[in-house]
Amino acid sequence: MSDPLFTPVTLGVLKLSNRIAMSPMTRDRAGPDDVPNDMMVEYYRQRASAGLIVTEGVQPSAVGKGYWRTPGIWSDAQIAGWARVADAVHAEGGQIVMQIMHCGRVVVPANRGYEADVIAPSALPCPDKVPGPDGVPAETALPRALAADELPALAAEFATAARNARAAGIDGVELHASSGYLINQFLNPASNHRTDAFGGSAENRIRFPVMVLQAMADAIGADRVGLRFSPGNPYNGMDVSNPADTFIPLLKAMAPLDLAYLHVLDMGLAELDTLAMVRANSATPIIVNNMLTADTGRALIEAGRADAVSFGRAFIANPDLVTRLKNGTPLAAMNGDALYTPGAAGYTDYPNA
Repeated sequence: MSDPLFTPVTLGVLKLSNRIAMSPMTRDRAGPDDVPNDMMVEYYRQRASAGLIVTEGVQPSAVGKGYWRTPGIWSDAQIAGWARVADAVHAEGGQIVMQIMHCGRVVVPANRGYEADVIAPSALPCPDKVPGPDGVPAETALPRALAADELPALAAEFATAARNARAAGIDGVELHASSGYLINQFLNPASNHRTDAFGGSAENRIRFPVMVLQAMADAIGADRVGLRFSPGNPYNGMDVSNPADTFIPLLKAMAPLDLAYLHVLDMGLAELDTLAMVRANSATPIIVNNMLTADTGRALIEAGRADAVSFGRAFIANPDLVTRLKNGTPLAAMNGDALYTPGAAGYTDYPNA
């Protein structure tokens, strides 16, 4: 019997040679002006044997940046830098999609290196601290509440980011709707206290996220657009109670878009079978993520609970993870002290087996 991890699968127009995806991971290695540099080109090239690479979170605009040394996709230089990354991955036979991440209120202004607005659905600061330029956790800025008439133009920024990614040769995009960032801030009642058509009920709170997905789908085709979400994730001050009340309406509202895939970070909730909820309310292919092993990933695919599985930390220390999993080779350990430090150490210096 063939190993389910190494069988092909199609997600929208993306034809994966195996079902092992590389999860998006912030690594803080971008160069000046948030441009992808030589290190980033090499980092992604090394890991191109994944059936699909999902990049680190990439800001769609200057206002979308919250962390130090994270890349953008809104300037010509950034587009050119990502084109080098895409070319390197494609030369190795891989496929790559870009995660579009707008931090919203999760911003330490010193991380930006420039003056820019801080925006959110409501004027509520993120209760969690975020590492500043020196790596020390710092208080986030108080955001400005967005006006309803600003939202169509904001959605258009995501569409432009998707077009820019495709102009760089990136195969598709993934909208980050998890971890307490802007899209999640609209979805979650802890961060969305609006009293207009974009707040209150779940049907209202999902309105802007669906608007953004529609704009991105219109820009590059829904079959090149994925969505990342994690019901019950408390990161950056999210309310974890009753996630199904929000995500079932979201899944139903997205169904007509016919997206390429849903990237689900399964929190292992005792009160909710997240993957069963997604399957019951969506026919979109699912990539499952969160602390998986080869065996648990196989079991999810065999049971029909996932179409593919993604690995994060394992890909950091094992650029040849696909080969190691196929051969049963032990995995190398990650250097946790070098996750977000500048330089090649702990980034591109992990050897193949």
